[in-house]
Amino acid sequence: MKTISIKTNKRCDMVDITREVNECVKESGIISGIVHIFIPHTTAGVSINENVDPDVKRDVLYAMERAVPNSGFRHIEGNSDAHTKAQMTGFSLNVFVEDAKLMLGTWQSVYFYEYDGPRARKVFVKIVKSED
Repeated sequence: MKTISIKTNKRCDMVDITREVNECVKESGIISGIVHIFIPHTTAGVSINENVDPDVKRDVLYAMERAVPNSGFRHIEGNSDAHTKAQMTGFSLNVFVEDAKLMLGTWQSVYFYEYDGPRARKVFVKIVKSED
């Protein structure tokens, strides 16, 4: 298992971690398999999204804030919206590997979603070699 360290700079952000995940694949030496990506935090998540137009990141974060504004919650830490957004995004992701490359679409990247930053975060990456 590999660990990717991330330092976020804003309360809510999307950080493209595709390069780092690809580096894990390269270091593993596998040709075919699956990459499991897991976020060990309750106020952050992981997903695949578009990597070309920067307005997509802005729009996704805007939509998340509209869907779950940081108001009306009772949790003393003041980050219940972040917990809820993380639930919506999810904490894990699987991506196929073929020919030693992530099988992402042309405009897809793997994103770490920060909802309670800025913080130092971790992403766990486990690569499993295909047996066929």
